Amino acid sequence: MVDALSDITATQRIQSARRPFAAWPVGLTAASAVILLLYLSGDYGYHRDELYFRMLSEHPAWGYADQPPFTPMLVRFGIEMFGDSLWAIRVVPAVLLGLTVVVAALIAREAGGGRVAQSIAAAGIFSTFPLTAAHVTSTAGTDLLIWLLVLLLVIRALLWERPRAWLGAGVVAGLGLWNKHLVVLLLICLAVALLVAGPREVFRSRHLWVGAGLAVLIGLPNLVYQVLNGFPQLEMAAAIAREKGADSRLMLLPLQFALVILPPVWIAGLVTLVRDPRWRRIRAIAVAYPLMLALVLVSAGQPYYPVPLLVGIFALGAVPVERWITGRRARQALVAAGVVLSVAAGVVTSLPVIPEDELAGSLPAELNSTIGDQVGWLQYVWQVGLVYADLSPADKRRAVLFTGNYGEAGALARFGPSLGLPDVYSGHNELHRFGPPPESARVVIAVLQDTPVAEFGRCTAERSLHNTPGVANEEVGARVWVCRPSVPWTVIWPRVGHYS
Repeated sequence: MVDALSDITATQRIQSARRPFAAWPVGLTAASAVILLLYLSGDYGYHRDELYFRMLSEHPAWGYADQPPFTPMLVRFGIEMFGDSLWAIRVVPAVLLGLTVVVAALIAREAGGGRVAQSIAAAGIFSTFPLTAAHVTSTAGTDLLIWLLVLLLVIRALLWERPRAWLGAGVVAGLGLWNKHLVVLLLICLAVALLVAGPREVFRSRHLWVGAGLAVLIGLPNLVYQVLNGFPQLEMAAAIAREKGADSRLMLLPLQFALVILPPVWIAGLVTLVRDPRWRRIRAIAVAYPLMLALVLVSAGQPYYPVPLLVGIFALGAVPVERWITGRRARQALVAAGVVLSVAAGVVTSLPVIPEDELAGSLPAELNSTIGDQVGWLQYVWQVGLVYADLSPADKRRAVLFTGNYGEAGALARFGPSLGLPDVYSGHNELHRFGPPPESARVVIAVLQDTPVAEFGRCTAERSLHNTPGVANEEVGARVWVCRPSVPWTVIWPRVGHYS
């Protein structure tokens, strides 16, 4: 009874202190994020994932071996609306980041934050992870918005005792399943955290269970696809764990501090969630975060998986920071300087602000592999084209392209037709499911990091890929082979399929 009265009193105190939405500073921050991304969207070039999504977008499906269909269809939408260009596919992700800014500010407002707290929460989106995820079209950019929306609605359901918000959280989570299945990880951690930290009575709410049902119902088509195809995304997760597990575990904790600006703010959020009685009803969020770290550590998931939840905790942390600096000019100056410097660092380490010819060896390129993965694709295609040009006319008629990864395949599919290059095939992820070349293809120009499989027959290495700026990425040093398979493609194809 005492705990219940305490919860009611705490809720009433927060409700009485609820502040208006800081429309001007938050709106300006959101607009600045969108404008900045659009202004820089054409610099460097496609990211390897964007080239892959472009290929997938030409094969609409309920799902793919390595992901749900939303992001590839987002790429197709941009192409249909604005043309087949780099800028076109980056318009919608930029707008989604602007919406993410607003949602982060709303999270701070739900927890009692005023104009300053909402502004700090909005500025937190100018971190390395959100900017990187939104600059290049990625599943992570949409996932960030989905997770923050779920957190906003969970906070509203718990802190403001509005059970209908569970329905909204279920709808958003269901939509999130069309983009990435990681939102299930968030839901599991929140559910376990509620059992541990309470309030446990929410599990008696029919709204919560209806919301869970809505999430399953909305995401059902893609889930059915996974069932019917033998859960290929579980194979994908296992492959990632095998290949990158050791590095992922090693970098998990350091990247929590590197990918979100001003760690003291999200640390303040965690501490306040644990200690402040006004936030007792949302204390489960503080418990969910270490649970998620533990799950990612055990499963050898990617280090950035917990970061969207951390961004939400950052938004909550802006509230105690606002209280801490109120009426203290020195503290205000300290926080303002920290925000400005952190935003600048976030922009430099995620966006193409360094000229491409000065990028090699730079700190941003060394810290963020996404930057290097945007350099050199057109040049690589030209180098493959030179090998094809050296073939005899007879060999050209029976030649196909084959690549070791989807980035190379996507680049050849994007730029190869303008150079008269033949069709491209790959065994990487979903591309393997597209099937092998025709049996008439007896000459293969293969772009590989390793030596070709024995079934490719006699192979000669003709070139090694390089880019003029000298930027290190996965393609540098890959060799271009000319191979003449000695066995049918039905024998070769099972050997070349792989996930990563």
